[in-house]
Amino acid sequence: MSPTNTDGMKSHLGEAGSHLKQAAVDTGDALRNAAGAAADELRLGKANVKADLADGAIAGLTAAEQAGGAAREQMDQLMDKGRDLIDSAAELIRERPLASFGVAFAAGWIIAKLARSGDK
Repeated sequence: MSPTNTDGMKSHLGEAGSHLKQAAVDTGDALRNAAGAAADELRLGKANVKADLADGAIAGLTAAEQAGGAAREQMDQLMDKGRDLIDSAAELIRERPLASFGVAFAAGWIIAKLARSGDK
């Protein structure tokens, strides 16, 4: 007996089903491979982000330490200037005690006068 159209159709449908089944298997494999590659990329990206954040934190700490050092230097300079000013004032008072007393008295009188006029 010769093959009929029905038999040919069944054969081709069976072959198409096999191809569809294999396509589904291949799709699953491709998705698993893509997920694995994406996971690897995510791990690598996460490691890079951590490294960048650590480098940023170290740079920030270094900048903060240098800022603290600069502040200490400026504070030392201000303290030295203050000491020099006090030393100069003490020397002036020793050299001219009457003039110093007069200037201090006048400054006190002016400040008191201004304070009283501000109360009104």
